Amino acid sequence: MKIEKKILDPCCGSRMFWFEKDNPDVLFSDIRELEDTLCDGRKLKVSPDVVADFRNLPFENESFKLVVFDPPHMEKLGESSWMAKKYGVLGLDWRTDIRQGFSECFRVLKEDGILIFKWNEAQVRVTELLKLTDNKPLFGHRTAKSGKTIWLCFMKRI
Repeated sequence: MKIEKKILDPCCGSRMFWFEKDNPDVLFSDIRELEDTLCDGRKLKVSPDVVADFRNLPFENESFKLVVFDPPHMEKLGESSWMAKKYGVLGLDWRTDIRQGFSECFRVLKEDGILIFKWNEAQVRVTELLKLTDNKPLFGHRTAKSGKTIWLCFMKRI
């Protein structure tokens, strides 16, 4: 699939961290579409531009200048819990899934392109994730009160 947009978010969910949720430069993709009401009454809408699995992206090699990879990070959640609805859930073979996700994100990234990776260490440490890619981050930053959310920046080198 040939794409004219510069940025890919392959696990967009409800686009929570985007300031401009309909940014014209971003292709929003997710494996699911969903509309629901959370337990606190807030509406949740997952409405990707393209429904696709981050482990097997339908885009040509070197299609994007920037990829923002924020996959599900919890492996132990009830299927109907609000956390599962909001963030998704890791599969039983999550290491293979994340390894394939990194591989696909780097495949669709242009040479010298940037990959931003977001992870929360509530259940899985980021050091475990970094074992799943040969690419090394340039830098990172911990956020949130607990410091368990980390943002990492990679550059694709050929």
